[in-house]
Amino acid sequence: MLLLALDIGSSAVRAALLRDGRITGAVGRAPFATRRSAAGAAEVNPADLLAALQKALAQVPRAARAEAIVPAVMAPAIAVMDRAGKTLFPIITHQDRRSIAEATQIEKRIGPERHLQLTGNRPFPGGIGSTTLLWLNHHAPGLMRRADLVGQLNTWLQRTLCGTRVIDPSNASFTGLYHTLSQQGWSKQLCAAAGVCPALLPAVLQANAIGGRLSRSAAAELGLPQDMPMLVGLMDGSAAMLAAGVAQGQMLHVCGSTDVLAVCTARPMPHAQLLTRCLGIGKWYLSVSTLAAAGMTLDWAKRQWFEHLSATEYGKLLWQAAGEDAGGCHFEPYLAGDRMSLQPRTAALTGLTLATNPRHILAAIVRAMASSSRGRFALLRQINGRIKRRVVLSGGAQPTLGVIMHQAWGRACDFAMQKEATLRGAGMLLPAADPL
Repeated sequence: MLLLALDIGSSAVRAALLRDGRITGAVGRAPFATRRSAAGAAEVNPADLLAALQKALAQVPRAARAEAIVPAVMAPAIAVMDRAGKTLFPIITHQDRRSIAEATQIEKRIGPERHLQLTGNRPFPGGIGSTTLLWLNHHAPGLMRRADLVGQLNTWLQRTLCGTRVIDPSNASFTGLYHTLSQQGWSKQLCAAAGVCPALLPAVLQANAIGGRLSRSAAAELGLPQDMPMLVGLMDGSAAMLAAGVAQGQMLHVCGSTDVLAVCTARPMPHAQLLTRCLGIGKWYLSVSTLAAAGMTLDWAKRQWFEHLSATEYGKLLWQAAGEDAGGCHFEPYLAGDRMSLQPRTAALTGLTLATNPRHILAAIVRAMASSSRGRFALLRQINGRIKRRVVLSGGAQPTLGVIMHQAWGRACDFAMQKEATLRGAGMLLPAADPL
């Protein structure tokens, strides 16, 4: 079956045709901007995202021949729409940190342990959608009273392109309003804590269900046939796990702009320092630990001190820095905050003296990220039990930072690189297939 897979990440839309999980032809890519502010906002203009989707599809020859569309999306990416399907606010992404007070309020209302057992997560500001929704209720109550549909990015896609109201379990998990561990639907208690009427929430369907079909206007804008079916779709990390292979203890390491360690399990064990979400199909789950800025941190360091180096030269320097002394420097690796904390965290460089040079700083940065990875890997093993020796890799920072991290784990693993894992995984999600 020929499928048109979409990978809508934090900064770009990627699109490709796949047959039997294999990419055929060119991969289209188009960036879009995230608007940030000193107050912690992280928002995407829906018009910009739709324009990026159009540009990415235009780079995929014969996209119109696809038999179905399969979206894989970043999450949370909260979208609030009116009766006409128009967004009342920009799409608010997982990088938004304005809802710290609301996160504390939700956890106090529900109780820390009960919240963890209901949702599988603590209400991390911005990283769990309920905190953003309560923030909107506090700061824009008039607009929220006009809301007709509340969901994630795949909900917005379906409503915009097909006119339907759906979401999958993986994205529902990160609303903070869903019975994640039981998959028994929306929680009235969680909805009340976030100030969201359950009637505004979409129907939860398996990721491989057909969520809708392209409307005439959407098909014309995208250059695709009217009535082309679009699957409900799932989170990008879930799609990558499909490419890795759904099995108990399978680990996926995505090392790119952010760093993600995910373990597949049928026995979810929520933990306050981990994210637990449904895979999106069947009764599988992902246990996840993230470092919000990984490759982004290396890019930042290059701009500050090593802009004169080529990418190849900088890569060699990173290898050298991994084995060098940091000269007493210490780095806290939170340039993009921490998705695993309710309280805001920021990066810091300490231990600087007049003898400190840029190579000391780079060594401290690399050492800090390797140490973080070692601790996160150990926690995932402790909570989830046996992890398969074979670890599947994805992400542009794997050849350097990823390998440095693996050396810090203290355990021998067999690594298998999977290029375009999100697109490939989405391309394995056949319409109306039997659940895994």
